Amino acid sequence: MLVACVSQNSYAQLLKTPALSSTQTITQELGLGQITLTYSRPNIRGRKVLGNLVPYGAVWRTGANAATLIKFTDDVTIDGNKVPAGEYGLFSIPGPDEWTIILNKTAHQWGAYTYKQADDFLRFKVKNGKLTTPMETLTIEFINVDQTKCELEMKWENSSFAFHISTDVDSKVMANIADVMNADKRPYFEAALYYYENNKDLNKALEWISTAEKAEPTAPFYKVWKARILLKMGNKAAALSTAQEGVKLAKDQKDDEYEHLNQTVVDQASK
Repeated sequence: MLVACVSQNSYAQLLKTPALSSTQTITQELGLGQITLTYSRPNIRGRKVLGNLVPYGAVWRTGANAATLIKFTDDVTIDGNKVPAGEYGLFSIPGPDEWTIILNKTAHQWGAYTYKQADDFLRFKVKNGKLTTPMETLTIEFINVDQTKCELEMKWENSSFAFHISTDVDSKVMANIADVMNADKRPYFEAALYYYENNKDLNKALEWISTAEKAEPTAPFYKVWKARILLKMGNKAAALSTAQEGVKLAKDQKDDEYEHLNQTVVDQASK
């Protein structure tokens, strides 16, 4: 019997075949950190899946093979719940009208066979979305992504769910800016851009972009951002003049991209 088992295992190691459920790992930048998701992707293959193969009301690995793994390098908030940085098993309980989403502290598990509710870090409910076009392959992806928030969406067969993930980075960035702007080497442009994009002190943003511009006074790149800041401050005349300078510099340098970008501000400031 032992010889037979050893022989069978040896033959199995010689044969390589494609996985029925392929594994995918996706990484999404969020704020100053990253979210990494690893899951296996089963196909419908003509079967009735949710409510049958994957029963309603039972804990599911949210994929095939090993339980779906989600890792946060920074603290996040998920649907209003604070979640510390770390690795979690992403389980779910499907239902005809809603899903229960579970983050389990035991990240590395095979299936849900050793799953323990006592190890749950978080449970919350989301609506079951109805797909008009069936999704053959289980798909989990990040959607509606911006600097500090996104959604994680699952789609399979005729169902879907999504939940919100966000991170608070403003206090960290503002503290970092305060530190680096007192150092010897100061990232004037980057600090000005953050202030512009996040509705901070625009007078300070203008001061910093003007200082950055001195290093490359003929760069149409700086002109467009300076013009945008001036326009946001409500100074249309200065924005128009700066963007017109940017258009001329870009034309002289045959830089079509920044000619267009500066011209856009010219058009906006001319209204």
